[in-house]
Amino acid sequence: MADAVSIFMSIGLSEQKAKETLKNELLSSTLKKAIEVAQGLLGSAGIDKTTGTLLYSMVTRLKDTHRLSFLTEYIITRKITTELQLSAALDFVKSHPQEHVDRREFETACGVGVLVTPEQIEDAVELIIKKHKDQLSAERYRFNMGILMGEARAALKWADGKIVKNEVDMQVLHLLGPKTEADLEKKPKAAKTKAAEKDVKIEQVSEVNGEGKTEGKSLMEQLRGEALKFHKPGENYKTEGYVVTPNTVNLLKKHLEVTGGQVRTRFPPEPNGILHIGHAKAINFNFGFAKANNGICFLRYDDTNPEKEEEKYFTAIKDMVEWLGYRPYCVTHASDNFQLLYDLAVDLIRRGHAYVCHQHGEELKGHNVPPSPWRERPVGESLVLFDRMRKGMFAEGEATLRMKMVMEDGKMDPVAYRIKYTPHHRTGDTWCIYPTYDYTHCLCDSIEHITHSLCTKEFQARRSSYYWLCNALDVYCPVQWEYGRLNLTYTVVSKRKIIKLVETGVVRDWDDPRLFTLTALRRRGFPPLAINNFCARVGVTVAQTTMEPHLLESCVREILNDIAPRAMAILEPLKVTITNLPTSAQKELRVPDFPANEAKGSHVVSFSKTIFIEQSDFREVMEKGYKRLTPDQPVGLRHAGYVISVQRIIKDNCGKVCELEVTCVSSDSAEKPKAFIHWVSEPLRCEVRLYESLFLHKHPEDPAEVPAGFLSDINPNSLTVIESALVDRSVGKAKVFDKFQFERVGYFSLDPDSTSEKLVFNRTVTLKEDPGKI
Repeated sequence: MADAVSIFMSIGLSEQKAKETLKNELLSSTLKKAIEVAQGLLGSAGIDKTTGTLLYSMVTRLKDTHRLSFLTEYIITRKITTELQLSAALDFVKSHPQEHVDRREFETACGVGVLVTPEQIEDAVELIIKKHKDQLSAERYRFNMGILMGEARAALKWADGKIVKNEVDMQVLHLLGPKTEADLEKKPKAAKTKAAEKDVKIEQVSEVNGEGKTEGKSLMEQLRGEALKFHKPGENYKTEGYVVTPNTVNLLKKHLEVTGGQVRTRFPPEPNGILHIGHAKAINFNFGFAKANNGICFLRYDDTNPEKEEEKYFTAIKDMVEWLGYRPYCVTHASDNFQLLYDLAVDLIRRGHAYVCHQHGEELKGHNVPPSPWRERPVGESLVLFDRMRKGMFAEGEATLRMKMVMEDGKMDPVAYRIKYTPHHRTGDTWCIYPTYDYTHCLCDSIEHITHSLCTKEFQARRSSYYWLCNALDVYCPVQWEYGRLNLTYTVVSKRKIIKLVETGVVRDWDDPRLFTLTALRRRGFPPLAINNFCARVGVTVAQTTMEPHLLESCVREILNDIAPRAMAILEPLKVTITNLPTSAQKELRVPDFPANEAKGSHVVSFSKTIFIEQSDFREVMEKGYKRLTPDQPVGLRHAGYVISVQRIIKDNCGKVCELEVTCVSSDSAEKPKAFIHWVSEPLRCEVRLYESLFLHKHPEDPAEVPAGFLSDINPNSLTVIESALVDRSVGKAKVFDKFQFERVGYFSLDPDSTSEKLVFNRTVTLKEDPGKI
C-alpha cells in the first residue's frame, strides 16, 4: 500500500488524495497503468504536477480504458496541456469507438499544436468590441460583459482564458475609460405602467436553447454571467451560508485545478418515472445555466433505489433532455460511485460521524423523535456491523447506517444506508445496501466537481446536511442553490397519482396527451421550443410558480404558427355535389403551405365534382350573423377560386341533412361572399383525437376543492375520438410527430398509433379564438 501511495504522490497527488484513490480498486489500477505508460515514455524523467493532475483527471473520466495508453501519450508529450483539450479528447474517443483512430482528425478536434498568439487574441477581441461598440458606449459598465467573454471564447476556442479576459478588460477600459461615479450608481428601476403590469410578455427565443433576439429577456440572458448573482467557480466561500473549514481553501484550489474554473451543473433525476412539465424548468435551468456561462452539465441518474427503477425510465429521461435541445456533457449514475460512496461511509464512521442503528422506520417518524439508543455506539462496533450489513447478514429493516447530525427541519440523524435485497439494474447482486438521497447527492456532486448544485425549493431544508457531510468527510463542497418549482393547474404530476390514472384506465399510459409529462406533450404535438419559451416566460424565480395551461398553449401557438404547414381537414363531413361540373371534371390546385409567406413552399390538392365540407359550415335555416353556407347565402371555397350556392338539400330517413347539391361560379365573376370555408376532395380517411382538460377543477389534489379525491374529478369530455374524419392527401407521407395547421380547425400532430392504412392525428391546441367571427 505504501508503495502505491508513493507512486500516486509522485505525480502530484496529496497523501490523502492518494490514499482515497487507493480505496477505489478500478481507479487505482487504471492510474497505475497510466503512470507505467508515462514512465515508459519519459524514462528517468519525472512527471511534473501539472501533467500529473491532467493525467489523474483523464483516468477518473475515461470510460473506455483501451484508449488509456493513447491519451497518456498525448498528455505526457504535452500535446494535450489543458482541461479544455482533455475534455475534447475524451469526447472524441467516446464518439469514435473503432479500433483505429485518425490521429490528424483527433489532433484537429483537440486543438493539438494550435498556438493562439497575443496578436490573434487582440484582433479577435477588437472585432467583438467593435460589434458591440454602440451598446457599450451607451450602457458603459452596465453592459453585460459576459457577452463579450462568451463571444471571445467561442472565437478563440483554444486560447488561455485568463489572457482572453485580460485583453477584453483592457480594450473595454481603453474604450470607456475608468469607471465614473455614475457607473457605480445602481441602475434605477423603470416605473411600470398599469398597462405593462397587465400585459405579460412571452419570451420568444429564435432557436432551441439559442441566444436569439427576444421581445423580453430570453432564458439565456436571464442565466448569463452576473444575472443570478451566483458565485464564480472557486469562490464558493463567498456564498451566504456556505460553511468554511480550515481545509476549504486547499480543496477549492484543487477543485479549480480539475475544472479550470469552468461552470459545472447537473440534472439528477430519479429513474423511476417519466419527466413532466416541472422537470422542463429544471432541465432548462441546469443545462441552460451551464450553456449560458460556457460551462458543462452532467445528466446524472440518481439510481439508488433498485425497487422502483426501470430501464424504460433511463431511456425516456435522456430522450426528453435531448428533445428539449440539450446534450449532456456526460451521462453518469450514482451507482458509478457505489464503491467510493461505501468507502466514504466507512471513513465517516471512523471519524465518529455515523453509527449503525437498529430502530425500525416507524420509530423514526413524526416530530421530536428521541435520539437512537445506539447513537453513542463505539466506532469499532459500528464498523463491524456495517461490514456485516454489506455482507447480507441482516434482514431488511434490521439495521441502517445513520449520520450524526440535525437537519434544518429538525430531523435528527438521517439514514445514510439501508438494506435492500433487490438486484440493481447496473450492479446486479453486488450490493445489498444502498445509499440514500441525503447521503448520495452531495457526495456525487463533490465527486463530479459540480460548481452550482441547483435544486427546487423543498430541498432548502437539506442544505445544512449537504454542507455538513462534505465537510465531515473533508472533501470538496459545492454550493447548493434553490429555485421555485413550476406547477400547472388542472393536472397532476406526481408519479404515484399518474400510475393510479394508468392502472384505473383513465389514461392509456405516461404519454397520454391529456397528461403534462414531457412524453405526453411531445405526443400531443407541443414543440420543444415552445416549452423552453414557456420556461423563459415563467423566469428563474425563487418563489413557487403555478401557471394556467392556456399560457403554455399560447407559447405553443406562436411556434406552430411559424412551423406548421397548412392543410385542409374535415372533422364532421357533409357531402357536396357540384352539379354544374361534369363527372370527369378534376383538377389539381397548388395551395401554399403558409399563405402569409408563399415562398415557404406549397402542396397540391385535388378538386372535383364531389367535395366535403364541415357540417357546421351549413345551416338550413338562416340565423342572424351567420356568414357561411345557407340555402339563401353562397360561400367561397378556400384556394379553389369558386363560390357555391345551394340548389337542393338531401336528407336521410331520420331527417338529417346528408348531402347538398350546389352550383359553382368563378369567384372572379361572382359577388364577394361573406365567408370562405375549407373543404376536401378525394381525401384520406383518418382518425382525429380532440383533447380537453383531464380534470374539472383547477386543483384536483386539493381536498378543499375536490373532497372525494382527484380520481373523482375526471372530465368525462377530456377525450373525443372522431374515427371518420377526412384530410387532403398532401399529408399522406407525414411522419410521426409531424405538425400541421388544419385550416380553420386547429393545430394537429401525427400520432404514433398511425399506420399505412389509417393516419391518426392529435389536436395539439385550438386556433386563437376570434370572438368576432362566427
